[in-house]
Amino acid sequence: MTNAPSSSSSQQPGYEPAATPPQVTARRTLLQQTLRDTFTRPGARIGVVWITILATVGIFAPLLANSAPLLIKEKATGAISSPVLSTLRPSDITLAVIYVVTITLLLWKRFSLGQSIVMILAAGLLAFLPSFLLIKSQDAPVYERYRLNEAAGQYEWVVRTIVPFSPNDRVNDVSGTKLKSPSGRHWLGTSIFGEDVLSRMMYACRVALTIGLISTGIAVTIGIFVGGLMGYFAGVFDLLAMRCIEILEAIPRLILLLIITVFFGRSLYLMMTVIGLIGWTADARFIRAEFLRLRNLDFVAAAKALGLPLRSIIFKHMLPNGIAPVLVNASFSVAGAILLESTLSFLGLGLGAEDPSWGQLLNQARSGGTGFNWWIATFPGVAIFFTVFSYVLIGEAMRDALDPKLRKRE
Repeated sequence: MTNAPSSSSSQQPGYEPAATPPQVTARRTLLQQTLRDTFTRPGARIGVVWITILATVGIFAPLLANSAPLLIKEKATGAISSPVLSTLRPSDITLAVIYVVTITLLLWKRFSLGQSIVMILAAGLLAFLPSFLLIKSQDAPVYERYRLNEAAGQYEWVVRTIVPFSPNDRVNDVSGTKLKSPSGRHWLGTSIFGEDVLSRMMYACRVALTIGLISTGIAVTIGIFVGGLMGYFAGVFDLLAMRCIEILEAIPRLILLLIITVFFGRSLYLMMTVIGLIGWTADARFIRAEFLRLRNLDFVAAAKALGLPLRSIIFKHMLPNGIAPVLVNASFSVAGAILLESTLSFLGLGLGAEDPSWGQLLNQARSGGTGFNWWIATFPGVAIFFTVFSYVLIGEAMRDALDPKLRKRE
């Protein structure tokens, strides 16, 4: 009787087990790896947390600081309404939609950076158009209206915002509210006109972040386009463009902004545009240097050999591998734009009196004929410091992530 063959084929001579297929890992571009390395550093995380807080407070400021109550119940009719909704503007709704979409995309992590930016812009446009068409222009608000009605006993109950004062509410129904130090009624005190300092600081978060991000966005867009063409084509175009960049860099930015403000008046949009139009030269230099390096690499030669269009070679293949240094500079540029706006507002040449600004509050700290008002100087000054410091922390972390001696790969 013969023995049964072994049930395990691995015992047979000459048998080799099947090789396990190698695990395919997704390759990251330099941009993706830089962003990943940046936000694993404590400094960058601290900066992101502070900027996120500012963005949340600024975007939802109408629901956090408003003279109109969140909810009221009329004693005569028993009707419940939300007066704060009538104070919202198209920009308030648009910013809220952009914020929600941005947070959703960051948590979802399904789309690329370019796709996410397109979706955020599309969401903002889709939110702005209907709100602009449906929301009617508002008359000059009477801020003390609801306080007087509440004092007269017309409401059964009232639910107010965290800070029950709008940024331009000068509390005309209460005497002696100008230049009051912090108290239980006004947590950070009042300005020289009687406005609540905390309310104005919350709304000023919008100005600080908007002027920093939009002006930097304009500068980065121009710098990428011009610098990409300079680095890819080189030659005569590169020579002429570099001379133009050197001329622009010789113009003092603050002096130019002062001259434009004096000639054309105060305008947030004008200020953002001018800062963006004069701040793209450094970004163009970085992109030019990266493209001069990348244009001789094998993957660019392969893309040319395959007959890919120029826009695909530049923006799809070269740009993701060369934009990381621009992002480092962009972080510092946002901080610089915030400082420029604060400087102009401090000098009295920034935004108008109706537009809250941290620099404008600093200007009030030494005016009013009562000497130095410490609370108006301290709180806006601290906000400017932490905001600029947060962007510097992010820029430093991103610069370290690009350093081959400090960068770590898994």
